[in-house]
Amino acid sequence: MSTNETTLSFFALGGLHEIGKNMYAIEYGNQIFLIDCGNKFPDESLLGVDLIIPDMSYLHDNKDRITALIVTHGHEDHIGGIPYFLKKMNVPVYATRFTLGLIELKLEEHKLLRDSELIEINSDTELDFGDIKVTFFKVIHSIPDCLGIVFHTPAGNVVHTGDFKFDLTPAGNENSDIHKMAEIGNKGVLLLISESTNAERPGLTPTEQMVGDHVLEAFRKADRKVILSTFASNINRVQQVVDACQITKRKLALLGRSMVNVVDIAMERGYLQVPEGMLIEQDQIGELPPEEVAVLCTGSQGEPNAALARLSTGNFRGVEILPEDTVIFAAGPIPGNERNVTKIVDNLFSLGAKVIYGSGKGMHVSGHGYQEDLKLMLTLIKPTYFVPIHGEYRMLHIHRDLAESVGVEKDNTFIMTNGDVLDIENSVARQTRSIPTGNTYVDGVGANDVGDIVLRDRKQLSEDGMLVIVLTMSKKGRKLVSEPDTITRGFVYARESEDLLKDVNRLIKKTVSEIKGENKYQWNEIKQNVRKSVGQHIFKQTRKKPMILPIIIEV
Repeated sequence: MSTNETTLSFFALGGLHEIGKNMYAIEYGNQIFLIDCGNKFPDESLLGVDLIIPDMSYLHDNKDRITALIVTHGHEDHIGGIPYFLKKMNVPVYATRFTLGLIELKLEEHKLLRDSELIEINSDTELDFGDIKVTFFKVIHSIPDCLGIVFHTPAGNVVHTGDFKFDLTPAGNENSDIHKMAEIGNKGVLLLISESTNAERPGLTPTEQMVGDHVLEAFRKADRKVILSTFASNINRVQQVVDACQITKRKLALLGRSMVNVVDIAMERGYLQVPEGMLIEQDQIGELPPEEVAVLCTGSQGEPNAALARLSTGNFRGVEILPEDTVIFAAGPIPGNERNVTKIVDNLFSLGAKVIYGSGKGMHVSGHGYQEDLKLMLTLIKPTYFVPIHGEYRMLHIHRDLAESVGVEKDNTFIMTNGDVLDIENSVARQTRSIPTGNTYVDGVGANDVGDIVLRDRKQLSEDGMLVIVLTMSKKGRKLVSEPDTITRGFVYARESEDLLKDVNRLIKKTVSEIKGENKYQWNEIKQNVRKSVGQHIFKQTRKKPMILPIIIEV
């Protein structure tokens, strides 16, 4: 794709003008380096779709040039697409110890673990790929083991920050490599690629330690069970819950498959310290006095099948939320999830629970840097060129303004969309071309199963239902040998619409009898004419457009 062997190119397959399905690429000479491979969850319009991942057709066409997939951290929007990628392209995957644990879990589910090449890295790792060398620096986020990446190329150094914030008093033992970032900046950075999620929020991101203090206070005030919901991957938050349980002498139960799996990985790999005997099974919750029990569960984003949603409707077998239990939302709703979260909050109040939710309660701080964090990163790295990523359109523009305020020339910042290609040749950057990209919809365990036509049909079925017309016709004379049989689903209730369906049957018989000549012997022609005439009649009578499926049975 590069215009010549000395051109350095950057493009995104996902993660620009959106939050989710992050996937970025650095290309130099005959090598392509991929950064992250995430997924995104669908909205209500994508009926039956489980996940959205980037369209990887360009990568498939150039798979022999892909050198490595380097993963910055273990959140779903950065690793969720990896199994679907590796099914098509078996590329070495580089990630930190904790991130590899989460990736291995996914690959095991997809039966890919045995054939995948997974290589552990850390902030001190140096990788040599010939013309390109890759080093790393530690950043703080809301999950352990996060890295920024430096690509050392003959054209200049490229820095990808990963997701980050600056927290001088983090809950864990990790600290940002601020001195290393400054050193990278002093050596010269041609291009900075930096996340923009909280570019609209002024100030510095609050410290994670504040959350621990509020969680402990809530545990001390609670008279009965405490149910706390957060992201399973936020191990610092999980550790804060464990610490609060230890201080208030509570046992802890884990609900939700992802919570159990991630906690197991974190304990096994030394990222989470849980006192022996603290964890209990869910069937033991009811056996202990409620003031001696805490529950840590998934579902903070209002996911309908997650543990908290089922608890809020009384549908979690063996576990109940009773009056005066305390329920804590220790995660902020991702944009788009507010309605689902509010519904669960209402359900919890109706059960008589004490619910602690909302940004003002101190139970959550973001893992993404606010404006001052973003400006500090820009100041440390001092790039010539800048591409804001990982944010919606307005966030990218605001991030550009922040970059300008700390000395990056406005014309040196590029607001790009997925598929746009930034080429840097002889230290001059231009964005003049693009590659094909888009969304791939995952339905069940497969990708590429759901295309625009399938989604259009699902939408039509969901809005106006369907009408199945069964025609029993003679094989020789191509004539109806019995009355048409019309079956409706989601369109009209048959018993209340007998007149309409009788009119439809009369119209079907008339349409079939009027087909003349050679068309009389073409089943497809008969189906098309019936579909057209019935569709026009139904729309005229009801202003609806159900899916019409004629079926011909030969006798």
